[in-house]
Amino acid sequence: MNEIDFRHDLLPLKNKLFRVALRITLDRPEAEDVVEDVLVKTWEMRHTPELQQVVSLESYCLTMTRNLALDRAKRREAQNVSLDDEAHGHIAEERADTNPLPDQLMERDEQLRWVHELFMQLPEKQRSIMQLRDVEEHSYQEIAEIMQITESDVKVTLFRARQALKLLIQKHPNNGL
Repeated sequence: MNEIDFRHDLLPLKNKLFRVALRITLDRPEAEDVVEDVLVKTWEMRHTPELQQVVSLESYCLTMTRNLALDRAKRREAQNVSLDDEAHGHIAEERADTNPLPDQLMERDEQLRWVHELFMQLPEKQRSIMQLRDVEEHSYQEIAEIMQITESDVKVTLFRARQALKLLIQKHPNNGL
């Protein structure tokens, strides 16, 4: 790998890293801390042989983000802090800024909140893989590297996550509408 430039190589990754960290930690400040730690650690490691051997800086940083976020989420669970309460407070910050009419905005907000609640019922592994594939649009191979699993496991887990989400949606009396 060539010399790493913070502004051109690391800084553009911050939003992707944040979205992954937020999906795992379910806490905006915690996710921000995770991203900051990953960026600082990667920057400090820029001259090490380990980082020089990295093929994809993005995959490397995403893997670090996922692992650190999982560690912090586990630590929070061990402290008996409810992560669910934090997740519901940040849905409004995740939605798009272009909203035509107030009634359409309210309806869309309710649908987003409902889908987010169903999504959060999935196991962490399924949520992470769906996030990386369907939102971040990573390849199966990249996801396998990030998650440190096989490509076939990625495909199976993604299929199961989509099926589980579909079943949760179908169970709801009015399908969230």
